[in-house]
Amino acid sequence: MNYKKIQLPLSKAEAHQLHVGQACLLSGVIYTLRDAGHMRLLDEIGKEGLLPYGLSGQLIFYAGPTPSKGERPFGAIGPTTASRMDFATPTLLSRGLTGTIGKGVRSEEVRKACVDYSSVYFVCTGGAAALLAKCVVSEQIVAYEDLGPEALRRIEVKDFPVFVGIDAFGNNIYDLKEHQA
Repeated sequence: MNYKKIQLPLSKAEAHQLHVGQACLLSGVIYTLRDAGHMRLLDEIGKEGLLPYGLSGQLIFYAGPTPSKGERPFGAIGPTTASRMDFATPTLLSRGLTGTIGKGVRSEEVRKACVDYSSVYFVCTGGAAALLAKCVVSEQIVAYEDLGPEALRRIEVKDFPVFVGIDAFGNNIYDLKEHQA
């Protein structure tokens, strides 16, 4: 398989060069956050009006990693069903988030927000959490430590495999016809 190597952070111009279904290897910083953390993040945006914690121009990976194993930062780190964060995604993209990483379909509102804000939804393979953990170089809790695995974490990855699920043009991998080349 031919992968496009992407050095993060992903710019809006680079997002426009990606196309639905494209296989990519991400290297650089991404953030992890899940349901409870998204609710807190929206509360903070509501009070401050801005995307906090240096998240502007970054990617959020919907994951709740397991504790460290050996020399690796995590034992496993797999994608969470992305639609559970659809309630927050358009707001986060409108405030400067460049994209998200998860598994499964997204709402029409998220697809439209990807177009409106030149953002990308990357699909990550579920069931490969132990393998994905091998791509994580380092991790640091940024906020919401009391949420345990759902805390906001800054992780550095190397050659983290994903596919473009929704591109900045609004093309959605889940809308492609089964026999389309």
